[in-house]
Amino acid sequence: MAKKTLQLYPASQRETQSLGQRLKDARLRRRFSMETICARADISRPTLYKIEKGDPSVAFGHYVHVLRVLGLLDDLALLAKDDTLGRRLQDESLPRRKRAPRKKTPQDNRDGKSYP
Repeated sequence: MAKKTLQLYPASQRETQSLGQRLKDARLRRRFSMETICARADISRPTLYKIEKGDPSVAFGHYVHVLRVLGLLDDLALLAKDDTLGRRLQDESLPRRKRAPRKKTPQDNRDGKSYP
């Protein structure tokens, strides 16, 4: 079976490449070698190379393993945390509570007519 290639929009491709670069920078700041990350994340060196290049064909779980090894797993919880657009759409679809019209009282009568 032929390997399926994944095509991304240019903006999405830039984001994956940026993520890969940030992971590589984090690895270098911690002075971890590629071998150290590969051993601790239980991935191969070519897989780590693809991750650091932002290759979208790498399984998301491998990215999670690398984040864990680098101590950045808590950053994953921030993804899509504040979904303002989704919350606004959800609020618009909620049913609105309808109230009965207020009963007229003699004080509300401004036109001079009397109501029972």
